[in-house]
Amino acid sequence: MSLQDAALASARALIQAKTRADVTGFFDQDTFTVSYVVKDPGSDSCAIIDSVLDFDPASGRTSHGNADRIIAHVKAHGLKVEWILETHAHADHLSAAPYLQAALGGRIAIGAEILSVQKVFGALFAMGPEFTPDGRQFDHLFHDGERFSIGSLDVVVLHTPGHTPACVSYVIGDAVFVGDTLFMPDYGTARCDFPGGDAATLFASVRRLLSLPAETRMFLCHDYLAPGRAEFRWETTVGEQRAENVHVNEGVEQDAFVRQRQARDATLAMPRLILPSVQVNIRAGRLPEPEANGVRYLKLPIDAV
Repeated sequence: MSLQDAALASARALIQAKTRADVTGFFDQDTFTVSYVVKDPGSDSCAIIDSVLDFDPASGRTSHGNADRIIAHVKAHGLKVEWILETHAHADHLSAAPYLQAALGGRIAIGAEILSVQKVFGALFAMGPEFTPDGRQFDHLFHDGERFSIGSLDVVVLHTPGHTPACVSYVIGDAVFVGDTLFMPDYGTARCDFPGGDAATLFASVRRLLSLPAETRMFLCHDYLAPGRAEFRWETTVGEQRAENVHVNEGVEQDAFVRQRQARDATLAMPRLILPSVQVNIRAGRLPEPEANGVRYLKLPIDAV
């Protein structure tokens, strides 16, 4: 059995054990992002997934409304944060991981392929010798099939690249958190035109996720409210995705998906916050150090993206 097959078998077994994770979502309508607090039902231990730092690109000001909602929830329920998890280096919002860690503790972690993303964008932003693209900015880097726990709740990490090389999904109890890999069935899949993205690779990652048991609860990082739907949603199931996903249901072959995905990506504008987001998120959410005048600066590459 290959290491990939072993990782998937481990994830399936975890889901079939039917330990139900307690999940609370926090939706930020400004970036259409969902952050999660995932609690071990047998203890007060929890993890936070894909947090949001509020950022106004017009003024360059940060604020903490979204993160403070999570902090209030954790404190109100007497929870202990063990992990602050990222599914990938987001291009559409800044991570609040360091702010949450300072308030609540926990270890900040992401997939090990973040190193390749750091190298590409570290060069693009000319980050210089103060930035080392070796993942040291994070407390832990996860490999495919790696297991860890949130209290007594078991977790398996699946590497699910395609949107970015570093994307991972977290199988936690009976649920899987897939980041940007998939959206609600009526909206489809993630774009693949960022550096290191690849539509055929995404197709393989989606097929891997959709081989999990049909009853697996699937939690998404975004909802953009597909036409004809009145309410935002971010929870579905593997079975619903297999049957109904408009881009990659069971009846769609790889070549057709790649053609459709590439054609759609060619029409998409860059995300509004991609330049500030990426240069912060490859630092595990840490802002650049202040310069001599005490002010922090983000870079804006001209004609380079």
